[in-house]
Amino acid sequence: MSKRTRVWFAIVMAIVGISATSREAKPADAHPLKIGIIGAGKIGGTLATLWVKAGHEVLVSSRHPDELQGLARSLGPKARAGTPREAAAFGDVVLISVPYGALPQVGKDLQKELKGKVVVDTGNPYPERDGEMAVEARRKGTGVASAEFLPGVRLARAFNAISYRNLRSEAHRTGELVGIPIAADDPQALDVAARLVRDAGFEPVVVGPLAKAKMFDVGSPVYTQLLTARELRARLGI
Repeated sequence: MSKRTRVWFAIVMAIVGISATSREAKPADAHPLKIGIIGAGKIGGTLATLWVKAGHEVLVSSRHPDELQGLARSLGPKARAGTPREAAAFGDVVLISVPYGALPQVGKDLQKELKGKVVVDTGNPYPERDGEMAVEARRKGTGVASAEFLPGVRLARAFNAISYRNLRSEAHRTGELVGIPIAADDPQALDVAARLVRDAGFEPVVVGPLAKAKMFDVGSPVYTQLLTARELRARLGI
């Protein structure tokens, strides 16, 4: 790790207040967030469930919000369903969990609603599904590419390197928690993403700025590997 990177980590960790081993989270009920979820599929739907249990309010959305009414009802009074635009407007923080090929259009359509907000992006580019844009996104690294597709937001990358099955089964497990790598340029985005990782039942592992998100992209040594935070840091060399 270069001297510049070590300094960056020291500043960020001081701002965010995350120690290398800390698992303590602020109780969500004390200061619950309003979370707009764009794309309530396997990852988005699972996180909606975990965050409602932690005390947050969620608005789950898709292009067909009527199909999400059952999910919203099952989550109780802290959840409702709507359109992506409604989710973007509703959220103090917005989770975007859509096929990566849809991200440029989401950024274009919802630029006004998303401007200035903390946005957590979980998507992964797959050329066989998303086409040529996915090849370029992988070359740049998704942290860099997603920031270009979502101008004007406070972006964090998180929850992209864990399978939805493990997201469901390993939340709040006993013993050492599973680590979730996160990256952001904006300190507030990093702070919020870390809190949401903890509230979901995992331990945040700060990897660095968005350019470093490539370290946990598709094909990296840690992608979809079920690792404790300690193991994840060792694997990433941080």
